[in-house]
Amino acid sequence: MADRLDSMAILVACVDAGSLSAGARRLRLPLATVSRRVAELEERLGTQLLHRSPRGLALTDPGTGYLAACRRVLEDVAEAERIASGEFAAPRGLLTVTAPIVFGRLHVLPAATAFLQAYPEVEIRLEQTDRPVSLQEENIDAAIRIGRLPDSSLRARRVGAVRRVVCASPGYLAARGRPAHPDALAGHDCITFGTLGAAGRWSFGEGQDARAVPVRSRLSVNTAEAAIDAAVAGLGLTRVLSYQIAGPLAEGRLEVVLARHEPAPWPVSLLYRGGPVPQKLRAFLDFAAPRLEAALPALP
Repeated sequence: MADRLDSMAILVACVDAGSLSAGARRLRLPLATVSRRVAELEERLGTQLLHRSPRGLALTDPGTGYLAACRRVLEDVAEAERIASGEFAAPRGLLTVTAPIVFGRLHVLPAATAFLQAYPEVEIRLEQTDRPVSLQEENIDAAIRIGRLPDSSLRARRVGAVRRVVCASPGYLAARGRPAHPDALAGHDCITFGTLGAAGRWSFGEGQDARAVPVRSRLSVNTAEAAIDAAVAGLGLTRVLSYQIAGPLAEGRLEVVLARHEPAPWPVSLLYRGGPVPQKLRAFLDFAAPRLEAALPALP
């Protein structure tokens, strides 16, 4: 079993380093030894785990799943050793966290920075992405999710709520008028942001009251920051998430319209896998959750 754990650790090191030779240098082992141990692992499993080429390593489909399992096993063993040696009270090790891009920059990064200052033996890898991420397959310890959660084996800790908002600068609203109903958007210039729905239509209400209204897109962008900057500049109305405009809203550079026509707020949750919770993750959840709750602004 010890041999198998060593082989798992070698595989992980090589994939992380990008090649067998780089993994060997990182582990300070002969390249021949590293190559042999990976080959023995593949032979034992009866499947190819890696595609080898002059450009580096690429995981096969079975290799992707097996690598994630190796990371979990090695982390569980390390955690068990820390408990046995009396180190359970001192969180340590690598913690992997994922969050939406803007939310991560505004709220998760400050919490992570403060956490690292409080726990000097922990390292954090923060992945900011708007794509769906599988905690199990990608070996993620914790994830921030915005939206209603499907039933799953994951555990969730709610830290607040956000909603979609339509907003514009005071100057634009003074010049063009404040829309009182979604139908009035047809007479306004809009800045559309693709990830919140179809560029040419915005949806309002819920259930039987749900409806989509056409909007005139003067500018279409692919980041919330660009949409907000254009709205602050007075180009037109835009629709983003409430936390994304907390600063401009508090400073009076943007104003919210049509709030009573918006769908219900979406929950913001900290997700993590079920089962025993490593001390480093428990410490992060207890540290970050109240800070995220305090950081999320009141809904407009």
